[in-house]
Amino acid sequence: MMNKHILLVISGMLFWFSGCNTKQSATPQAMIRKKVDWHEITPYFTPPDQFKNEFGDYRSPLVFYNGDPVKTPSDWSKRRKEIHDAWMQMMGEWPPFIEDSRLEYLDSVSKDGYVEYKVRFEWLPSGTTTGYLLKPEKKGKRPAVITVFYEPETAAGISGRPRLDFARQLVKRGFVALSIGTSEIIVDTAFVRFYPDYERHKIEPLSLLAYASANAWYALSKEADVDASRIGIVGHSYGGKWAMLASCLFDRFACAAWSDPGIVFDESRPNVNYWEPYYLGYHKPPWRRRSVITPDNPAKGLYVKLMNEGYDLHELHALMAPRPFLVSAGSEDPVERWIPLNHSIAVNQLLGYSNRVAMSNRPDHTPDEASNEIIGAFFSYYLENR
Repeated sequence: MMNKHILLVISGMLFWFSGCNTKQSATPQAMIRKKVDWHEITPYFTPPDQFKNEFGDYRSPLVFYNGDPVKTPSDWSKRRKEIHDAWMQMMGEWPPFIEDSRLEYLDSVSKDGYVEYKVRFEWLPSGTTTGYLLKPEKKGKRPAVITVFYEPETAAGISGRPRLDFARQLVKRGFVALSIGTSEIIVDTAFVRFYPDYERHKIEPLSLLAYASANAWYALSKEADVDASRIGIVGHSYGGKWAMLASCLFDRFACAAWSDPGIVFDESRPNVNYWEPYYLGYHKPPWRRRSVITPDNPAKGLYVKLMNEGYDLHELHALMAPRPFLVSAGSEDPVERWIPLNHSIAVNQLLGYSNRVAMSNRPDHTPDEASNEIIGAFFSYYLENR
């Protein structure tokens, strides 16, 4: 018979994992790792008391556009499609995915515990991009994370910006990491790709980046040492907006972390600038001056329609359910952003899930060591033992 001490230890372990809502077994070693990571991230899944069950003026994702309520998971399946299809129609339908895209290895450098490969792959029908694939030296099937930013060198740890080197930090934790950006561009297009070209653009630039990262998923998923069911995505600021739309619109991403993108529209914050033509306000050139919206420099394009008709990005967040996401929030996403996030919590509750929506907060826009540790722990918890 087991003695009382052993029974207490087992009971304690079961208590730790009861809140995780996972449905698979794990090895003892994996369980120990999982316990540590859950302990690190558990505070970030609960809104402060003053924001619990506060939904603000945001239109509920649990109500169809015609006013009918969403009452069951089956209803949600239909509502989810309605939201996805409406936004895709407004932002521009994506071309077919480039499902046969593969990474072409161009160069390699051995570093401290991992190998950095320069790679190229087809990510848009109009061309290829280059990035960096970071792999741990230890062999084996692994989860992976795609990192997105202005250019791929920053996240790969090449440009010397240590708090933004997400790919390098994640490979140190044992992940395969693919760092991509928008380097091959004309300067005056503000790090934007166009489809089919600058003059005849058919897709909002931010949505086109989301489509490009979906094709990056297909390329990365073919790597022999990558588990395609365990690929996440992360980005900061511009990359946070990119990662947010990519993970919401492409459901093959298992989870996501968005670093201070501005998760909802907010015209009081100049950096939450979805109205700019290189995000969700594309219009024919010449472009409006880059700045806040004023009477003599108004917003144009889709953004105006979205605001006038009551759309906001919390609807896209809801498309993540039940996949987990973390808002690594800074100056542009203050703690009151729990109000729109509560709508995603409500969707997950309808589906029978908890601990799927998280937010950490820091005072500054730039990530710090603590916020990056939370991001790493989040991916470890939700990808290593999935």
